[in-house]
Amino acid sequence: MDLITLDFETYYSKDFSLTKMTTEEYVRDSRFEIVGVGVKVNNGNTEWASGTHEELKGYFDGFDWANSMVLAHNTMFDGAILSWLFDIRPRVWADTLCIARALHGVEVGGSLKALAERYDIGVKGTEILNALDKRRLDFTDDELDRYGDYCINDVELTYKLFSIFMKQGFPKKELRIIDCTLRMFIHPMLELDQDLLGQHLEKIKEHKDKLLCDAGVTDKKELMSNDKFADLLRSKGVEPPTKISPTTEKETYAFAKTDEGFKALAEHENSEVQALVAARLGNKSTLEETRTQRFIDISNRGTLPVPVRYYAAHTGRWGGDDKINLQNLPSRGPNGKMLKRSIVAPEGHILIDCDSSQIEARVLAWFAGQDDLTDAFRKKEDVYIKMAARIYDISEDQVTKDQRFVGKTTILGAGYGMGAVKFQAQLKSFGTDISLNEARRIIEIYRNANWKISHVWREAQNMVSRMANGDTYQFGKKGVVEVIGNRESIRLPSKLLMRYEDLKGEQNSQGTEYSYRTRRGRTRIYGGKVIENVCQALARCVIGDQMLLINNKYRAVLTVHDSVIACVPESEAEEAQQYVEKCMRYVPTWAKGLPLECESGMAYAYGDCE
Repeated sequence: MDLITLDFETYYSKDFSLTKMTTEEYVRDSRFEIVGVGVKVNNGNTEWASGTHEELKGYFDGFDWANSMVLAHNTMFDGAILSWLFDIRPRVWADTLCIARALHGVEVGGSLKALAERYDIGVKGTEILNALDKRRLDFTDDELDRYGDYCINDVELTYKLFSIFMKQGFPKKELRIIDCTLRMFIHPMLELDQDLLGQHLEKIKEHKDKLLCDAGVTDKKELMSNDKFADLLRSKGVEPPTKISPTTEKETYAFAKTDEGFKALAEHENSEVQALVAARLGNKSTLEETRTQRFIDISNRGTLPVPVRYYAAHTGRWGGDDKINLQNLPSRGPNGKMLKRSIVAPEGHILIDCDSSQIEARVLAWFAGQDDLTDAFRKKEDVYIKMAARIYDISEDQVTKDQRFVGKTTILGAGYGMGAVKFQAQLKSFGTDISLNEARRIIEIYRNANWKISHVWREAQNMVSRMANGDTYQFGKKGVVEVIGNRESIRLPSKLLMRYEDLKGEQNSQGTEYSYRTRRGRTRIYGGKVIENVCQALARCVIGDQMLLINNKYRAVLTVHDSVIACVPESEAEEAQQYVEKCMRYVPTWAKGLPLECESGMAYAYGDCE
């Protein structure tokens, strides 16, 4: 298999660029134009090619794409050009930006310039600054030659980085996961229901106007400004709720939809205050409206490229990208599932949404050696009912729906060391109000029943101290993860490192508190948080393997949290569903004994897969 490293240089201006537009919007725009492309085959000399679309197509016809790996830095962009404009589909897609995220962590700059400086392999040029607002034919021969040299240098830097990364032992399986993730965007299959989106947009606008009318507000700026909104509340005899900002450590208004004081105003005895809060939520949070319009715009240009960012989180999980985060489309409330329902399979196909059931709770019980809970999962017992029966000291057949919900919240929430205050607040946010003493009682019951889970938190707290001291040793369940102290990291089964950069301890009245450096400042790390990180990272390793298995036979077109969505021929629907579920029950060799389970649904529309 040949390695083809490439880089496209394209027309851009102040108003038409990737800093102003999404990748999908930019590449599909009528103003889009290729100035030239740099191409390097294996370790040969890099070529610069410039010309019309037809001339470039003829140039590309000379490469054996079907037996090649295409490499770029930000392949989502370069790959989209090859696929959407030239219908080129190589055997494998690779990306040094993706690899850098996995190797260095998401807190470190991954630009080509930053990576070239980090590895001292050369200097990224600045010739692109002279290309602003220049079409291909606007360049003189000399200017085009200099631009070509700039592009060739970028290709050489990308190739050198890839060579370094592979010599460092970047896992080949992760290359396959990168390829699978990039294909979701570069080779889109999903379509969008324009009629449904249009109707939904109108309903959103009507709902917002009604909220404003009910609140007696004529100027939307009164709602969008914190100070003006606070004055509106005071005009109704209500003192605005406040909180201490975690960023500035100063008092600020508590107007976030998750703030308890603000949520309480939604139930205020004064209906005018209720209307103000409702209007504020409807007008301050315009995400649903902007997303819907963005979906409509995409549908006017073609199919839906799925932008999923590989290794977006500290734990290695995927995230949203290209300004349409498909990881958090709403499923509840008045707008619940409308955007999901607008995402549909192409003609003759159907979508299968398969979710890994309670994977974090299962991984936690297994990793901690909590064998009774692990066995309950394996036997397909209702662990939420079992927990509720303990909490309320009743038989399992007496547990009510509401009690089961408390048991569920306990199993899913208390596993990472959550205290009574936070547990009480979490239940309240779900509509269940209990006293602080009752919350303490439930937390104590959970910890006594799952003492090995409590023990692994303490073990993790000790691990943080040992990591800070530079120790290297096995941690948790034997043979699963390893602490690499001199690199301030935990080595995962994927062979990648979960990093805690610049880990430091600071003495306070309660002992030593540890933190590590992130782009947002220092983040506190402690035993329960470490276990949460580890469990999420292990779950990601499992789902990565499962997604690759699915992709061996059917296209994985999206992954959201613990689920994988596959697009399959309608004629094979039942067979495909069985295959996908089999893949999602696959247990990697390093996870022997981990009791995995899944549930799936099939439908033409993503939002109807239940």
